[in-house]
Amino acid sequence: MTEPRPGGYSNAELTALIAQAHAELRLGDDEQHQLLRGHTNAVVRIGPAVIKIARKGTAAEAVERTIALVRWLQDHDFPTVPLHPHAEQPLRLTGGALATVWTYYPQPPEPVTATDLAAPLFALHRLPAPPVPVRALDNLRAIRRSLAATRTLDTDELSFLTDRADRLEHALTRVQYALAPGIVQGDPQHRNALHDTAGDRTVLCDWDTLAHGQPEWDLVTVEIHCRRFGHDPNEWSGFAAAYGLDITTWPGYETLRDIRELRMITTNARKAAHTPGSLSEVQRRIKGLREQEHGLLWSIL
Repeated sequence: MTEPRPGGYSNAELTALIAQAHAELRLGDDEQHQLLRGHTNAVVRIGPAVIKIARKGTAAEAVERTIALVRWLQDHDFPTVPLHPHAEQPLRLTGGALATVWTYYPQPPEPVTATDLAAPLFALHRLPAPPVPVRALDNLRAIRRSLAATRTLDTDELSFLTDRADRLEHALTRVQYALAPGIVQGDPQHRNALHDTAGDRTVLCDWDTLAHGQPEWDLVTVEIHCRRFGHDPNEWSGFAAAYGLDITTWPGYETLRDIRELRMITTNARKAAHTPGSLSEVQRRIKGLREQEHGLLWSIL
């Protein structure tokens, strides 16, 4: 079986980067490291700190922009996991690797629910424009980039996904949005949020996807995660009630739903060559699209 490559790094490369980060942060020798996530970036806990090593090849400007935006969020007392206060940002590691350093929040047994996401997302969508340039959210452009870079699907699968993108791009021109554009998280979901240390509010994390766009994209993303990944149906109804809008009753819902699901599939198709075991799940999702199985449960990748 192909060796998993968290963040695009081999096990040997990642081990060396973690050791370097450990030394530069001057953490005690008794602090063990724990890989928390490794699909896109490599996210590693070392004692009181969480090190997020950007995917191999990530531009320094992108990492620096994320740091500036999170500092702006912190200045606005926004509920975000904070950058570690005593660490250089970004941490510059061997071979041009870059890492951000965050405060570790131990979590209670109760996981974050979709309902918990409503308050911070509502607040995010109403923030003023930040002083840092923010990219425009463009899901269709991201889909086409992924399709152009995908080497794991056959011609028929690629043709099906490309035709679907074409039809959805045309449908999107007819969508009339209900909300004012603003700052969006880009990928709000259960795994991109934590309980804070006091346990009385939910804080968002993983800000690499922050963008300027329509809040409806964030709302439909939460709905997809609730429906596709087997969460209690009450989570979605609780989120919609707490946020104040049920996106599934909005006329543009189906178009945004289909585009957002297509992006989730094509992103994982592009990464499948470096993520052992994910191709079969991608192909199962594509089959579900062909058969219009909107209730098909997906496996987390």
